[in-house]
Amino acid sequence: MAKEKKTPGITDLDALKVFAHPLRIALYRHLRTAEAATASQLAEQVDEAVALVSYHLRKMAAHGFLVEAPELSTDGRERWWKLASDRGWSFRSSDFTGDPEGAAVVGQVTRHLLASRAERYSAYLDQQAAWPEEWTDAAFSSEYTPRLTAAELAGLGEEIAALVQRYGERGRAAEAAGDTTGREHVALHLYGFPYRSPGGTA
Repeated sequence: MAKEKKTPGITDLDALKVFAHPLRIALYRHLRTAEAATASQLAEQVDEAVALVSYHLRKMAAHGFLVEAPELSTDGRERWWKLASDRGWSFRSSDFTGDPEGAAVVGQVTRHLLASRAERYSAYLDQQAAWPEEWTDAAFSSEYTPRLTAAELAGLGEEIAALVQRYGERGRAAEAAGDTTGREHVALHLYGFPYRSPGGTA
């Protein structure tokens, strides 16, 4: 049985600070979709100067989020980049909230991620009329409000992550076998957090 891959976790504050810059989040997302790209290609995607994009790519690489892909270069002059892990990255707030700076960086990164995800979903809503009906029918936006303990919420998150990983692996295997018809990139955004009613009861 194949060993399940784990999402790399960020526990170093300097590494987390890398994603306190929204442009780096955008570049990381574009690389995740493209699988590999040059600074010039990414600069066109984010409408920024190539030199600035190269700087941010080097910053991400310095903390192990990106690696060079020299095998893709045809002339050796332009540097190709790819993600160091196909599982992305994650972090736990509790690893950083023991000091004011850590708490501030966690809040900054989380809000940048939220804004980036909202922008992507908003773009889909603007463009959904151009998608075939099978895709607009398959797309979903749901909200659930179960009463759980913290341990149950953590377990729910782990089960969802495992389910998404199985679907991702199934899709990659099918694509490797040549089954590419009708296959698109899909964004799945999930949030699980506690809340209380205005009266103060859970």
